[in-house]
Amino acid sequence: MTAATPATSYRAGFLPDIASRREYFGALAELSVLQYFVAESAVIAAWAGPEPYDRRTGYISDLGAVHCGIYEDRDVCSPLHLLMNASFVVQGLGMLVGALLLSSALLCVAARPGVRLAVGSGHRVPWSTALGAKILTFTAGTGTIIVGLVPEDAGWFAVHLTGALMYFIGGALALLLLGALWRRQSPLGWFILACGGVSFVALVIGGVTGMAVPEPGTLERFMGYPVTIGLAAAGLVIAQRVRQELRAAQTARAAARATTSVASGQ
Repeated sequence: MTAATPATSYRAGFLPDIASRREYFGALAELSVLQYFVAESAVIAAWAGPEPYDRRTGYISDLGAVHCGIYEDRDVCSPLHLLMNASFVVQGLGMLVGALLLSSALLCVAARPGVRLAVGSGHRVPWSTALGAKILTFTAGTGTIIVGLVPEDAGWFAVHLTGALMYFIGGALALLLLGALWRRQSPLGWFILACGGVSFVALVIGGVTGMAVPEPGTLERFMGYPVTIGLAAAGLVIAQRVRQELRAAQTARAAARATTSVASGQ
């Protein structure tokens, strides 16, 4: 009997109530980060530099540069810089809202219906991992807001760079933690883990080389794109799961009301 105690404790675990509109809005906020790709494409199309903007060699921050002219060794001119910087801020706000509204309990179980959080000795509920993912997502969101509010040529490049590093590092680590939570629940957990891994490896390469590579724009996008894609994928999964739970709860309430009405009629 003693040997079976841990298994019994696990079966006695609880399934968090995630049929919450708060969680649903948090998931939609995470999903909203995809607007970045639309904004980036529009800003690139409006580029007015002497040479067409090339994602392989052009830095992302160049798209948000306020002034036309030579910045460092690059000739930049982005007429829609306000759109790009607004997109950074909106992306960051989506991440902040998602980090605040999505509960740790939901992050632990959202990838697969029926997953329970174990209670009792012998089982560690992964609260710390889920909380870490939330904090890192919040950090990354704060960083990209800073990037949008302080363009690279605004005179405070150190602040701009700090914001960019907060986004890259926080986003990559958040995906690594979330992927670790979900890898046994869904194949998507491995996808999110891979997004975090790609971003982190690219970040390390960028740090080691000082971005002195033939295609710095490509390397920077390997840092940033997986974060946006991974967070959006997580938001989509959570939104679908919460929506299913909300519908199930509504159906249960309707059935209960019908049963009560029939009982009252009798």
